Amino acid sequence: MTSSSTSSLGILGTRKLGRTAISRMGLGGAPLGNLYAPIPEDEAIGTIARAWDLGVRFFDTAPLYGFGLSEHRMGQVLRTKPRDQFVISSKVGRLLTAKPDAPHDQSNFFGALPFVQHYDYGYDAAMRSIEDSLQRLGLARLDIVFIHDCAADTHGPEKAPAMFKAAMEGAYRALDKLRAEGTIAAVGLGVNGWEVCLEALKHGDFDGFLLAGRYTLADQTALPLLLPACVKRNAAIVLGGPYNSGILATGARPGATFNYAPATPEMLRRVAAIEAVCDRFAVPLRAAALQFPFGHPALAAVIPGARSPAEVEGNLALITHHIPPAFWAALASEGLLAPEVPLPA
Repeated sequence: MTSSSTSSLGILGTRKLGRTAISRMGLGGAPLGNLYAPIPEDEAIGTIARAWDLGVRFFDTAPLYGFGLSEHRMGQVLRTKPRDQFVISSKVGRLLTAKPDAPHDQSNFFGALPFVQHYDYGYDAAMRSIEDSLQRLGLARLDIVFIHDCAADTHGPEKAPAMFKAAMEGAYRALDKLRAEGTIAAVGLGVNGWEVCLEALKHGDFDGFLLAGRYTLADQTALPLLLPACVKRNAAIVLGGPYNSGILATGARPGATFNYAPATPEMLRRVAAIEAVCDRFAVPLRAAALQFPFGHPALAAVIPGARSPAEVEGNLALITHHIPPAFWAALASEGLLAPEVPLPA
């Protein structure tokens, strides 16, 4: 699961997730669905194309992102590339229905396509969702399929148990069948919290999890329980949100966000202390944020989003920036990392 390989990806290399190898840095597709602000079409297409040119071969998207817009944009570029040279993941759990008067701005996506969503974690809905995604992408197959947002942070504590049960009895069963047939290469969850991933391991054979944050330079809450379980079960982690929605990119500044909410005073102090170590070793905070997760053997990839070709270029420069081992040791000695954190090589 964790051995890096030399390949056409050069300096990025690959790690395994299920039956497929993914590039250690992928491209997260949420911004390409106009998350928080619209992106001009040529800029969005140029972003995906630039990621390809720089060696990125793992692309993640979802029906939610722009209500189909991210999948359309991803497909516009990727269907022109050799199909055996990239890995693409999408998600099930939401179905899109055309609606002429659908709001242009919904669920933080601005300029979304004219569809509305409804949750359905059933077997038939998962099969239909995959077919719909393939139509939007213009591709004949997906490589990885994640069950999307089947936890309490999305559905609330009262509805979440029923949604999770439906996902395990419906969507998971559909994806397990497709994996057994060789139609898809890997099955996972795409979620914000680590707890639901740990629960899922009790119910099925999951190849990995797309986890938003929870094992970052600022937040290692997934470390004690989930990550050891993943290593034991040979389930890989794809880390979304490596900047914790902002603070590990901007630093501890007024208005900084942590996990999509205003950063607490405690988090601001913690990140400011991390920045001080970064300054001492001349290490960019964002480089440390992108490289930190790879110290753990469960990590397969990080997938920072990007809104422009320049952001893709910046992320690549940061993930390959040289960081001396003494930097990680200093963070640990100052208590800025959990004591049991495996330090990056």
